Amino acid sequence: MEEEFDIAQICLNGHVINSSVKDFPQFCKKFCDKCGASTVTKCQECEAEIQGRYKNSISISPFLVPKYCSSCGKPFLWTLSKIEAAHELAMESALSNEEKEILNKSIDEIVNETPKTELEATKFKKIMLKVGKETAEMFKSILVSIASETAKKIIWGS
Repeated sequence: MEEEFDIAQICLNGHVINSSVKDFPQFCKKFCDKCGASTVTKCQECEAEIQGRYKNSISISPFLVPKYCSSCGKPFLWTLSKIEAAHELAMESALSNEEKEILNKSIDEIVNETPKTELEATKFKKIMLKVGKETAEMFKSILVSIASETAKKIIWGS
């Protein structure tokens, strides 16, 4: 069996519809059954196919929803939507303007794996202590699926 990636179909809100479009086209849908959003199999920026499940002769690896297009590097719509939602939540919080600015910068950094991820995740975690448990849980709900593994370990211990 040739080693390759299949094509993924994902709704615009980031729900996986089909991680193996070539192998299992019968599972494709025009709309998401979880949220009703349209589904895509191509990057909306560059039209490259969304990289799906990796197949090889030994095993099939688990599929994780990609945050960025592997062809053009742009964030997918579901990634942008979650970042925007986190920014809006930050602006609605009772934090000072300076703390909101720090939080918004941290949000942009914790979704990526960069040299600044650890520092920004630490800043984010400190600010979460000030926003209250309910708001901190909302941030977690929005960001946990797009935060980098390093940031998740620092912020939420997972």
